[in-house]
Amino acid sequence: MLKKKRRETMRVIGGELRGRRLQAPAGQSTRPTGARIREAWFSAISEHIPGATVLDLFAGSGALGIEALSRGAKLVRFVESDRVALNVLRANVKALELETRAQILCGDVFRALSRSDTDSVTFQLALADPPYGKGLARRLVEVWLKKPFADMLCVEHRRSELDETQPVWTRAYGDTELSFFIVPGGTE
Repeated sequence: MLKKKRRETMRVIGGELRGRRLQAPAGQSTRPTGARIREAWFSAISEHIPGATVLDLFAGSGALGIEALSRGAKLVRFVESDRVALNVLRANVKALELETRAQILCGDVFRALSRSDTDSVTFQLALADPPYGKGLARRLVEVWLKKPFADMLCVEHRRSELDETQPVWTRAYGDTELSFFIVPGGTE
């Protein structure tokens, strides 16, 4: 008899919401970013967060965007297509009373980005933790290189998944890498 996998609990690791609980979707369709990687990620971009408008792409539970809000981001737009993850994301935003600073879009990340031509919001940061092994990290960077949708793009991916791209900097943590891309002439 197979046991049903329980929903994992995570915590916000910094800022005004530090220590608050976040739910993660049950099952294998969503891979939450671990606390160690989130801490490294936000240490690297901490100076860019206060007052920023942020995209959380492939948002899952919303842990990255919620972490940005906790650390002073003005607004986060979450984009997620998985219905189970979307329900958890909505519950996390509501439980932390972030509804006025969060926009949640249900749908494909690439369709949402292609519709942003008519968008009046300018994004300083885009955080992306796409599913591994599907070429989504590479595709996302290619879209950003053609037409940047944020001043800085931060992508979590497996090592060597973005070999021929040229991020401004990359940090490695075991089999995981964080790659950071900045619009030419943008803030470093």
